[in-house]
Amino acid sequence: MKKALSFVTILGVSGVLLAGCGNSSKSGSSSSSSSTKITAVGSTALQPLVEQAATDYQNANSGASITVQGGGSGTGLSQVQQKAVQIGNSDIFAEKQSGIKASELKDHQVAVVGMAPVVNKDAGVKNVTMDQLKKIFTGKITNWKQVGGKDEKISVVNRAKGSGTRATFEQAVLGGATAVKAQEQDSNGTVQKIVSSTPGAVSYLAFSFLNNKLQALSIDNVKPTDANVETNKWKIWSYEHMYTPATPNKEAEKFIKYIQSSKVQNGLVKKLGYISISNMKVTKDANNKVTNK
Repeated sequence: MKKALSFVTILGVSGVLLAGCGNSSKSGSSSSSSSTKITAVGSTALQPLVEQAATDYQNANSGASITVQGGGSGTGLSQVQQKAVQIGNSDIFAEKQSGIKASELKDHQVAVVGMAPVVNKDAGVKNVTMDQLKKIFTGKITNWKQVGGKDEKISVVNRAKGSGTRATFEQAVLGGATAVKAQEQDSNGTVQKIVSSTPGAVSYLAFSFLNNKLQALSIDNVKPTDANVETNKWKIWSYEHMYTPATPNKEAEKFIKYIQSSKVQNGLVKKLGYISISNMKVTKDANNKVTNK
């Protein structure tokens, strides 16, 4: 899924900023005469936040032109590593993506996203155990009646390879097991529509894409809520990263700092269904080791 927030389409080559871009333009201040051109590509889970933040930022800085596109975390990381874009959005640490040299990139964590298994409401299931969830996504449980639901075949909808949401889900749920072969979709928005309209369908979504047309599943009677993510009681979550080259483009860094500001963290981040970094009671590293703050 691709969505441009500006009439200017940035083709994504290194050195994309024009000569005047070095002039400072503080977030929330009136714009200067400089022209700021930024492209952010990658995670569709993070896309709604970056899109709206870009709109707000551009409204306050009329010289800024920001294009936001999806494509998945793998795409975002590879594009920023190639310096084809200024920002690569990702749900996973760069260290976990094959072919990415994390040491050449700078990690800017801008939010936390919880992810939840979701089913079509027709399935008649609201809670599963972690073991049952693993068996559903590895093809060992194939009918909803096996977990207390309707006598209806389970239709798994997986995320495409390269999806950070998929990597996070499989790390937390499958524990190295191989996912069942199933249809694959590359965006949260597409999965949301398919599961809500397909009887027996099951997949997983970022919290920001949950709605009343879907049934989000509890796991071992733990509900997928922000509060449970903040303490790691809910295990399926990740940081939302905005990666730049090790030496970031100055204007891209200003935009990222705007998203990290208390104004956005306490406002837009929460409004759109994400969790502020400052609310987390735990931290998690690239090896999925969780530590209390």
